[in-house]
Amino acid sequence: MTEIWQHSLQNSLTDPADLAKRFGIDPAPLRRVAERYPMRITPHYLGLIREVGDPIWRQCVPDPAELAPDELFCDPLAEEELSPVPAVIHRYPDRAVLLASGACAVYCRFCTRKRKVGCAAMRLPLDEVRSGIDYIARTPGVKDVLLSGGDPLLLSDDVLDELLGALRRIPHVQIIRIGSRAPVTLPERITPALCAVLRRSHPLFLNTHFNHPRELSPEAQEACERLADAGIPLGNQTVLLRGVNDDPQTMAELLPGLLRLRIRPYYIHHMDLVRGTAHFRTRIERGLSLMAALRGRVSGLAIPHYVVDLPGGKGKVPLQPNYLESLGETAILRTPQGERVEFPNRVGE
Repeated sequence: MTEIWQHSLQNSLTDPADLAKRFGIDPAPLRRVAERYPMRITPHYLGLIREVGDPIWRQCVPDPAELAPDELFCDPLAEEELSPVPAVIHRYPDRAVLLASGACAVYCRFCTRKRKVGCAAMRLPLDEVRSGIDYIARTPGVKDVLLSGGDPLLLSDDVLDELLGALRRIPHVQIIRIGSRAPVTLPERITPALCAVLRRSHPLFLNTHFNHPRELSPEAQEACERLADAGIPLGNQTVLLRGVNDDPQTMAELLPGLLRLRIRPYYIHHMDLVRGTAHFRTRIERGLSLMAALRGRVSGLAIPHYVVDLPGGKGKVPLQPNYLESLGETAILRTPQGERVEFPNRVGE
């Protein structure tokens, strides 16, 4: 029997002509982009769009700018080079990514893996995913496994239960994480049955991906509360996107809003150097000024790490406003408001 969430997926918009008809625009420019980078928008996420070009629209609707020549990379994080088997990315000694799914409920226009997510290149037979788990089982240094893709929660409950169970039976795997945007784009996927599957695999953590306050819908809140009630710690990774969330007011509304949904803001990602996403990019200075503006304006619990994932698979580096001007027996610190303050830096005899 088709579940409600599967019915929603079946009724998602994938043809730009249908979108154009709804909003009264020319579908031709969108169609050319979707032929290269597929489009899918769930009924729920479509309902969050208020007008053409708004922050929700920009995240999910094809843009001709995606096809503009740029100097960016198809695989900026060198994931293909770091894949010992097709379904695994092994960048850090103690952590590995298991690509459990090749599809998402909504195809984000800024996706790091837009080169293949939703395309034929990302079709992952279940046997390849199982082979990825076999690789993890014979690699004792891997303590922490992140299920990603695509979106792992687009797998059926039975398949997800099988994969999580296989990982949990590996003695050296201590932590399992899931990266999913389903609570944002397909909240009806977060069913009691799914939560029961996830609960069996503790310690399990789920990082989701809210980028704008309008995504904090009542349906998303219900989904996240259901996950939290199942004992699953929730974190959020936001991508800094021009025209979506690159202003202090938007971030000051989004981040405390996440706490209300029982989600800990974890990262603000500076945009990866992904081909076809240059129109979303901001300067690092913009992100630093946002972080400085948040200090003293929102709870410290709501302030995430601002990071850049370095090209070539070199990993994440934190970016911070410069609050330290000098060191000595007296340190000179600068407050978020720009005031210089002396702070004793001596120790007792």
